[in-house]
Amino acid sequence: MDLKTQIKPTINFSDLEKVDVRVGTIKEVVDIEKSDKLVKLIVDFGDFTKQILAGMKNERDNTKEIEGKQALFIVNLPEKEMMEEKSEGMLFDIGYADGITPVLAMPEKPVPNGVRAG
Repeated sequence: MDLKTQIKPTINFSDLEKVDVRVGTIKEVVDIEKSDKLVKLIVDFGDFTKQILAGMKNERDNTKEIEGKQALFIVNLPEKEMMEEKSEGMLFDIGYADGITPVLAMPEKPVPNGVRAG
């Protein structure tokens, strides 16, 4: 693994401000039987709940181990359909782009669901 990869092009702060990253608690992980990769996460963001699909089935022995954990999610992406299921956001994880087994990006201590990052 080479972590000396090129840094992505510079963006403006106004571009970054468009991304809505929030803390949510993963209430339930549901297996999508038709998929080799995808699981459905039911995530509590305080004022709202979202269903978010994540390709983590082959990355963990037990995907249920993340139930009850807080993590970072992008909540303002357009809804996307995959394997006849809808995804209403994206899990913000660490490691996938660098070829290591991804881990959750999570707060160091519990915070209220729906708190914004940035």
